[in-house]
Amino acid sequence: MADRVHVLGFAGSLRTGSYNKALLRAAAELLPDGMTLEVFDISSIPLYNNDVERAGFPASVRAFRERIAEADALLIATPEYNYSIPGVLKNAIDWASRPPDPPLTKKPVAIMGASDGGFGTVRSQHHLRQVFVGTNMRPVQKPEVMVSLAQNKIDAAGRLTDEKTREAIRGLLEALAAWVEQLRR
Repeated sequence: MADRVHVLGFAGSLRTGSYNKALLRAAAELLPDGMTLEVFDISSIPLYNNDVERAGFPASVRAFRERIAEADALLIATPEYNYSIPGVLKNAIDWASRPPDPPLTKKPVAIMGASDGGFGTVRSQHHLRQVFVGTNMRPVQKPEVMVSLAQNKIDAAGRLTDEKTREAIRGLLEALAAWVEQLRR
């Protein structure tokens, strides 16, 4: 990697023992040389309301938008709720997509997700990619990291123990670094 790549990561789950937060912790252990990862907690972002926006972005929204703007890329870990993305994740993206100067525009992004079911966030990630079209983001297409039966791959301490999944996350991070470098040219 020629230049440093600073990644902002966030999970679409607020649960303390979230499998998706565990994926972000694993990503922090698996970063390629030259990449840094900062994790942002979206739990303090209020529900989007245009009346609130007109009065000025709340402090948590301003902080989120600033962190996105300063990052070279994003890493989103999403669970799957009712065949789609969690409301808290969509809400955070909605706030970050608002003018002026929406920081999501043309931002490189990678997705990973974990669930305790057999589909491993396939539908959630598909819907999130549709949102990226509307926000004009630049997603990494492959590899896809969809962790099914996460309860068997993450231990009670919240550590990802499955080596194949760790390798998949490493590959996703390497692809994100390469994508950032390609877009910089």
